[in-house]
Amino acid sequence: MIFVTGGAGFIGANFVLDWLAQTDEPVVNIDNLTYAGNLENLSSLQADPRHVFVKGDIGDSALVGRLLATHQPRAILNFAAESHVDRSIHGPEDFIQTNIVGTFRLLEAVRAYWGGLQGDAKAEFRFLHVSTDEVYGSLAPADAAFTETHRYEPNSPYSASKAASDHLVRAYHHTYGLPVLTTNCSNNYGPYHFPEKLIPLMIVNALAGKPLPVYGDGMQVRDWLYVKDHCSAIRRVLEAGKTGEVYNVGGWNEKPNIEIVNIVCTLLDELRPRADGKNYREQISYVKDRPGHDRRYAIDASKIQRELGWKPAETFETGIRKTVQWYLANPDWVAHVQSGAYREWTAKQYEYGQTQKAAA
Repeated sequence: MIFVTGGAGFIGANFVLDWLAQTDEPVVNIDNLTYAGNLENLSSLQADPRHVFVKGDIGDSALVGRLLATHQPRAILNFAAESHVDRSIHGPEDFIQTNIVGTFRLLEAVRAYWGGLQGDAKAEFRFLHVSTDEVYGSLAPADAAFTETHRYEPNSPYSASKAASDHLVRAYHHTYGLPVLTTNCSNNYGPYHFPEKLIPLMIVNALAGKPLPVYGDGMQVRDWLYVKDHCSAIRRVLEAGKTGEVYNVGGWNEKPNIEIVNIVCTLLDELRPRADGKNYREQISYVKDRPGHDRRYAIDASKIQRELGWKPAETFETGIRKTVQWYLANPDWVAHVQSGAYREWTAKQYEYGQTQKAAA
């Protein structure tokens, strides 16, 4: 039995689905179902006895303690996090509560549980913490990519809260001996991605005939990782990672945001052409850049390849095509996830009425 937190969110749900597609080992899945947590992501598991879902907060120590005592998991994988930079700028408190206080309380519950284990169960137990490359800050164009020893320099309330959670996990290993593993990933994309992030937002808005908002000049560079590759990396780290170690997980796909948007438009032109025969690039609109927008992230994923033999299976070209095809094939999921609250958020964040249409 494994115990997954945040398993109804984008990465967590993909992990749970992939895990149960490849093994019969059951999963206890706790998620608080905030705006980005969506049980519809797990609808295919409704009748699957291997999946036990519990609505709850990782900060609820009593609940987590009861679940651990009842199910006796051999590993805990912590995906639970508030994870959107823009939202953290407008309302940082939720990020502090979930990512810092929640992680602390989870660690305390896990430490108590692990302390009561005996023999092989204690020796083989693992706590795997899923984090982000944003804790490392921003890179200049010519800088080398982030390695696991790069200094932490978070620049947003979100990345600062994740950095704090990483430090707590490290401290619990060095102080208490808790057998932890940490992964820091680059930008994920793929199925079930909540449409506030760049790629799903571009797909959804393009199909709806809305502007495609691009911050600033669109030249912010990110490394892109297909979510199912990320899931396979996490499984490999859980299986063979050395306790106390950090593993950076990247896709070796550095691209500026505007290039991503243009690629999505080109795929949609091919797979779902506009009724008027025009191309989707005409919908691109540049909007005011967000405060403190990091210019470049890049992950050096050499360590996980060298030590654990993992590398991504998808290129960006294959992964982005699969992603666009998934959104085209799942309009009901898209419609259901776009609540009134979501629409209000995107309208406020990107100020559609004040955008300037890009040249076609």
